[in-house]
Amino acid sequence: MSTLFTNARLIDPEYGSDATGMVLVQNGRIAAVEKNGADAGSLLSARNISQDGVAQVDCGGKCLAPGIVDIGVKVCEPGERHKESYKSAGLAAAAGGVTTIVTRPDTTPAIDSPETLEFATRRAQADTPVNVLPMAALTKGREGREMTEIGFLMDAGAVAFSDCDHVVQNTKVFQRALTYARSCGALVIAHPQEPGLSKGAAATSGKFAALYGLPSVSPTAERMGLDRDIALLEMTGAKYHADQITTARALPALERAKNNGLDITAGTSVHHLTLNELDVAGYRSFFKVKPPLRSEDDRLAVVEAVRSGLIDIISSMHTPQDEESKRLPFEEAAAGAVALETLLPAALRLYHAELLDLPTLFRAMSLNPAKRLGLESGRLAEGAPADLVLFDPEVPFVLDRFKLRSKSQNTPYDGQRMQGRVEATYVAGEPVYRRD
Repeated sequence: MSTLFTNARLIDPEYGSDATGMVLVQNGRIAAVEKNGADAGSLLSARNISQDGVAQVDCGGKCLAPGIVDIGVKVCEPGERHKESYKSAGLAAAAGGVTTIVTRPDTTPAIDSPETLEFATRRAQADTPVNVLPMAALTKGREGREMTEIGFLMDAGAVAFSDCDHVVQNTKVFQRALTYARSCGALVIAHPQEPGLSKGAAATSGKFAALYGLPSVSPTAERMGLDRDIALLEMTGAKYHADQITTARALPALERAKNNGLDITAGTSVHHLTLNELDVAGYRSFFKVKPPLRSEDDRLAVVEAVRSGLIDIISSMHTPQDEESKRLPFEEAAAGAVALETLLPAALRLYHAELLDLPTLFRAMSLNPAKRLGLESGRLAEGAPADLVLFDPEVPFVLDRFKLRSKSQNTPYDGQRMQGRVEATYVAGEPVYRRD
């Protein structure tokens, strides 16, 4: 049966438009998009479709947008299933309007062989209602000494290669890995930090970190890491994505690299767009993330970089940690926060603050990550997969972390007033989540 979404506020990131209209879905794909006062009867008759064979969904003036493509999601299988499983991550993603999750390889053991990747893929297909695309490790064990079999891992389904927050310190090894990745057409995702400076850091250096006595790292460490990676890109010509750019100091280097024609994109996390270093006051370990939260000036600079398109992608950087890992002194607590279910309402803070409009937000959360991975999704266009999210950007609620679907509930937004909630999520035109 075909499905017709009517009375919708269509958020189209490809054309930067926000207009009323309707979307027709057939066989799991978008068959037609009509904007500005289109008539349902005329749309169906023009395609010789009987209204009896169409399920109509009245969106009630709420927003209909391409489903979110979230790069950098940690699912803790294998090794730490008590923190997050594919089933719980899939339910959280669906409830958050995320229709595609791109999973990280920082599991126990790391996903660094075709066999481990095959295990993860089977688990995802069996338990997850949304699309799952796996990354694989760039070096064996993410130890930075010997690169993985990139070609074999691509054949097994890996869409990108990353050692996550384990920076490859040996420049020769990283250069060889980038060279080999280029020969295979593989995308390398790196974490730009100077590892010596950032080791053991729990906060960003400055008056606040000094006042609280926290081990800190200068924002310059991010720029230094990015500068090294850009130099290697100039040498190798590889495809590269910086997973998190969080400081103003790194932005000029990123801009130069793009202007010089390098195949580079950059992302940032929703936490670094909506929180700053002052939020860790009281040593609240749920606000400990990696890299650490930055100054307000850095936050605003990164928001502007997203608005201008210099930073391409917003992701959740979903990192589940159990209570035992978080209920520790701030320095010892594990870094990371869950965000699959909170990504959209947190990002909508930028919309309500009039810093970013909705098409720009979905350009960074849907269109750009899909383009970087060579996917057809992320667009409201005829022929695109019908991966969609229906949401109300205005409805307020107070977040209760114990109602989150993730097994781990380490969110910094617990108890905070949010505005904007997912009403329904569709994958290939089929509903995978409806709000009660």
